[in-house]
Amino acid sequence: LRRIQIRETILSHIERERQLFHKGIKVLSLFFIDEVAKYKQYGEDNRALNGEYADIFEKEYKDIIASLQREFDDEDYIHYLDSIEAERTHAGYFSIDKGSSRMVDSKLGDRKERTSDDSDAYDLIMKDKERLLDRKEPVRFIFSHSALREGWDNPNVFQICTLKQSGSDV
Repeated sequence: LRRIQIRETILSHIERERQLFHKGIKVLSLFFIDEVAKYKQYGEDNRALNGEYADIFEKEYKDIIASLQREFDDEDYIHYLDSIEAERTHAGYFSIDKGSSRMVDSKLGDRKERTSDDSDAYDLIMKDKERLLDRKEPVRFIFSHSALREGWDNPNVFQICTLKQSGSDV
């Protein structure tokens, strides 16, 4: 089910991106995930390693790009896609224990307001907003563990996919 959700989000992203590419609008897809470790883990040397969702994403992204490029009739868009490696087109924004460089559980703060204690993720997205919106920045797919405070969105186009154990929200 998670593989299908990720694949469908990538397909939808590509379709929307193709529609808006020549208008100069960068499309971003946001995945809300149920566990940080399913996207990113750390080895004994504190080096980041792909989790299950990152591996699925990269495989599905490569397969989709390889199969769809034969159908595209837009050399500029094909060149754009070819310039971005699957490993560089996604990123995760999570709280980090700066002292040990290990993941810290993001806890939902005020459930009524749907805010998050994950201030590092919020700051990263907001501080680098201009870079994130620039096509020169390869990140187009963002994985996050928790809902962000109001203001996390930006004037671009977002697609949102929620991956969680207890349901199949897309």
